[in-house]
This record gives sequence, structure tokens and C-alpha cells, in this order.
Amino acid sequence: MESCEPLPGSDIESLPGAGRAVGRRLVRCRLCGRPLTGTDSRRTGLGPACDAKLHPAAPDIRTRRHEVEQDPLPGT
Repeated sequence: MESCEPLPGSDIESLPGAGRAVGRRLVRCRLCGRPLTGTDSRRTGLGPACDAKLHPAAPDIRTRRHEVEQDPLPGT
């Protein structure tokens, strides 16, 4: 029968208030190495700040529009 306690030196940390029987694998940010706590961050492997650095928000298309001076169409 397997033991539920983590092995010394393993990447498992106990959840606060859950006792030693329930563990959660420590996931670190792939860019800066900080421990990740959020579900989405743990899934992607990047913290929110590092994710924003690698995947900046797309510019709003309305900010790229500009008026161009044109000659009037013939016949108008």
C-alpha cells in the first residue's frame, strides 16, 4: 500500500489547513521561477505578469485608423 505523505525533497507542498495527507504539486513560472497559485497560471505555467510580457494585448483596431486626405471622386 502506498503512503500519502510526500517524500522528502519532492515537489509537493501541503495545502494550508489540509494536513499532510493531501498535497499539491508545486508549479513554478517558466519565465521567472516564482511559485504559481492561480488555476489558470498553474495550467499555462506562467504567472500573470510574465504572461502579459510574452502575450501583450492586441491593439484596438480603432486606434490604428487615421484619416487620409483624398481628392474628391470625379462626377460628385
